[in-house]
Amino acid sequence: MAWLQLFIDAGERRVALEDALDTLGALAVTLRDGADTPVLEPGPGETPLWAEVELCALFPEHSDPALIREALRARLDISELPPHHFEPLAEKQWERAWLDAFGPMRFGRHLWIMPHDHEAEEIDPAAAIVRLDPGLAFGTGTHPTTALCLRWLDAHPPRRQQVIDYGCGSGVLALAAARLGATRVLATDNDPQALTATLENARRNALDGRIECIEPEALQNTPADLVMANILAGPLLALRPCLTRLTRPGGQLLLSGMLASQATQVCNDYRDDFDFGPPQDMDGWTLLAGRRAPAEGG
Repeated sequence: MAWLQLFIDAGERRVALEDALDTLGALAVTLRDGADTPVLEPGPGETPLWAEVELCALFPEHSDPALIREALRARLDISELPPHHFEPLAEKQWERAWLDAFGPMRFGRHLWIMPHDHEAEEIDPAAAIVRLDPGLAFGTGTHPTTALCLRWLDAHPPRRQQVIDYGCGSGVLALAAARLGATRVLATDNDPQALTATLENARRNALDGRIECIEPEALQNTPADLVMANILAGPLLALRPCLTRLTRPGGQLLLSGMLASQATQVCNDYRDDFDFGPPQDMDGWTLLAGRRAPAEGG
């Protein structure tokens, strides 16, 4: 099936435009950046939008652009619509298109992330391979925050360790930890879809025997040798008591998802309990790896 897309500058009429498009039978209405301006982590209580917002509405293929324009003008009670244009959207196998752009990726010396249907004859037989396809949740290794974590795991394989992946998304870090020798990995996330995606990805990698997906509340009494949290700086700061408690004395904590400009604040907030090594940076993002102080007398 093909579709017709309407792109229209939202301006101050964003809410009215969304309501009007819904009423006119748009199959979907999404927001996107109208000026290529990044929106980074919001402050507490903020709901950020770009300075210039463009609405994209999806209509059935044979919808009449002239009728849509006329109906929008009538519903908004305006004589001229904001700048806009229509584009056809051809039918496409979107998952296949995504996979065509997602090839094998190596992190460090031994760890590879690759699609399920990719042949691995040219890869070292001793490599640690995680198979991952597009799914419900964030995380394939393409974002710098995830790549930093995967490179660290390759350099510090958690052999025979208990590991927690806090904010697991697709489960890519949990899968990598298990593939690199972790005995047990607890993957947790506030999003039920992330737990579903992680469990399915673990099953497809034959790692479901070592990866358990649980809700955050179930982690109350399960300290681990390694705790990984690839989330934003705000949650990392808010979760300091929780992540500290989940890291056993002498264990390691891996924090990612923060901008380089936020790393000092995060590091200082955790410094009473952890000794951090030098930060690792990639494309403006930072990873911090620290070890919790051993128990007294340990």
